[in-house]
Amino acid sequence: MEYPEGLRYSREHEWVLVENDDHAVIGISDFAQNELGDVVYVEAPGLGEKISKDDPFGAVESVKAVSDLYAPVSGTVVEVNDTLPETPELINEDPYGEGWIIKVSMSDVAELDDLMNPEEYEAYCEGQDDDDDA
Repeated sequence: MEYPEGLRYSREHEWVLVENDDHAVIGISDFAQNELGDVVYVEAPGLGEKISKDDPFGAVESVKAVSDLYAPVSGTVVEVNDTLPETPELINEDPYGEGWIIKVSMSDVAELDDLMNPEEYEAYCEGQDDDDDA
C-alpha cells in the first residue's frame, strides 16, 4: 500500500492534496481502491456544486460493490476529473495521480485538522485489515 507524504486522509479512505492555500484535490486511497477491486463507474458532483464535510458527494462502483464517497472537507467543486467516465480504471491504476476525482475550493481550511497524516492513516488501515481477519 502507498501512503504518500503531503496528503491528508479521512476515515472513509478519501485523500486530500492542498493546492494554492484553499484549493483541494480529492480522491480515494490506494487502500480503498484495493478493497473495492476493479472500478467500473464513478459518480461525481458537477461544477459549482457544494459539498459538506462527512456527507456523501458521489459514488464509486466496482465489480464487488457500490461505495459512497464522503467529503473530507467542505467547499465548492471547481473541477471534475472528466477522464473518469471513460476510464474509471485510473482509480485503480493511479489513485493518487490521474485517478483524482474532484477539486474543490475549501470553505473552511481548518477542517484539514480533522484528517490524518500518512503515518496515522497507515496505522488506521492496518487496524482495518486486522478487523477483516477477525
